[in-house]
Amino acid sequence: MVVVMPVVAGCASVAPGLHFNGSTYSSGSSAPDSSSAAAAADNINPVLRQITPQLVKNERELREKQVTQDITKLLGRPAPYTIESGDVLSIVVWDHPELSNAATVATGGPVGLGADASTSATTAPPAGFMVDHEGVIQFPYAGAIKVAGLTQDQARNLLSSRLSKYLKQPKVTLRVQSFRSKRVYVDGEVKNPGLQAINDIPMTLVEAINRAGGVLPTGDQSQIIINRNGVNYYINLPQLVQRGVNPSSIMLASGDVVRVRSRDESKVFVSGEVVSPRALPMHNGRLTLNEALGESGGINPTSGDGSQIYVIRKQGAEQVVYQLDGRSPGALAMAEGFELSPKDVVFVAATPLANWHRSISLILPGALSSAVGAVGPTR
Repeated sequence: MVVVMPVVAGCASVAPGLHFNGSTYSSGSSAPDSSSAAAAADNINPVLRQITPQLVKNERELREKQVTQDITKLLGRPAPYTIESGDVLSIVVWDHPELSNAATVATGGPVGLGADASTSATTAPPAGFMVDHEGVIQFPYAGAIKVAGLTQDQARNLLSSRLSKYLKQPKVTLRVQSFRSKRVYVDGEVKNPGLQAINDIPMTLVEAINRAGGVLPTGDQSQIIINRNGVNYYINLPQLVQRGVNPSSIMLASGDVVRVRSRDESKVFVSGEVVSPRALPMHNGRLTLNEALGESGGINPTSGDGSQIYVIRKQGAEQVVYQLDGRSPGALAMAEGFELSPKDVVFVAATPLANWHRSISLILPGALSSAVGAVGPTR
């Protein structure tokens, strides 16, 4: 015991762990040299802030002011589908089958070799009228008609007016047979990622996600990105619903790319003196300090210091360290009201006794247990 105690007395200054002093923090290992210390000072400039009811209120007000970027360009009302280049139209002129695309059939050869002409005409699919790269179709008697940018009703009326010069009160049925001109791409944490064709059903954000099979359990509904013309729009679906904005009012355009990010991309890391240190995914973009500690099993009762709960967050070029004294009145309410951000690090420091015990174990392995055994009761 005479040899051990002087060594123990000098271990307090080198106890392992994370120690905060004023507005800075340092590691409890041996002191680094001057060059490494200067480099650390240049790279890390932490600011220490106490978690108080006023700070929790200020943080909540700041989050409410930081509204997601302006998405008014994405909002709109459903509009009728407009025909564009690449679409295939089905056109039928009543009482004039010779003008309808259904009359254009492919016969396999002479009638006697397999099927007669009537059977071929009945079973062969219509060829359809494809809108060319200039937005034009060719139709008997009507000639070249530009239909790009028109709705189905507008294109039908235009064709009827052209045919009226040759037919008495023509009755025309026109519809889009194949929607091939407009598409969006849905990627990320959905069941069936891939291209989705825009058809006569309005392509809203909700419609696109539903066509892709819905968001997977690993997807984060608060982290949906819409890329349009090189600009990313970040969509938080739960937040939109909370603010009274219907997600169905977000209209997608041809060429849009929708990506549903994974929950793993927005994790919070809990370390230090907790029962189960781990990385926790956020729940639709939200996770409080109390929830993070609870999902990690809480503070280790044998080694954790409840007065030294820290949240380390990077804000721009600086790092902010928030400290919560878990032994203070109202600490539970403050922890529940303090919302974490992605990539936050929650750290629970060890008690001085735990640090002292670890220092002795590192320097003199087995010395503490031998000393306890020496003064213990003898049989």
